[in-house]
Amino acid sequence: MRGHHPHGRGGRGFRGGWQQADLPPADDAAAWLTGRLPDDWFAGAPDITVDREEIYVVGELPAPEGAESGSAAAEGRIGRFREDTREKRMQIADEAEARYGRKIAWGASIGDTRVLFSHLAVPVMTRLRQEERRVLDTLVDAGVARSRSDALAWCVRLVGEHTEEWLSGLREAMSAVDKVRAEGPNLTKE
Repeated sequence: MRGHHPHGRGGRGFRGGWQQADLPPADDAAAWLTGRLPDDWFAGAPDITVDREEIYVVGELPAPEGAESGSAAAEGRIGRFREDTREKRMQIADEAEARYGRKIAWGASIGDTRVLFSHLAVPVMTRLRQEERRVLDTLVDAGVARSRSDALAWCVRLVGEHTEEWLSGLREAMSAVDKVRAEGPNLTKE
């Protein structure tokens, strides 16, 4: 039978597939990292985002004093933070990677300037029909993207920007389902 998995998994309806099942839970990653980070690194709690491969830790830095506000001053301050905290960030990343089985990506922001220091570009395999390939090829031919891969990433970013509220609601609903699934039914007899 096409798409059948011998253990009832795979195909539609099983969230995450084997990759998700093999990962340690990261439900407390934001709390653990917030507690683990030095108090003087960021102005407020960092923005921590978790997915299957990576955990982003991006914190807001105070704007440089006495400098003209602008992206050059912000980029300079962020660069200094990156160099000054490198050793400690690597130590915390090693601990977090051992705990959560995911790479840690660091970044910082000042106002509208946001810099990610290192992050993964994970290949994602997909099969596209001719009409879908034509969309990607049009973006490449028009110079919007350098390759089909870039065009697909561009499309995903565009959808993400325009549907963030819907995607957030979907993530919350999936989280609630995961919680109920983890609790499972009580099958003990009284």
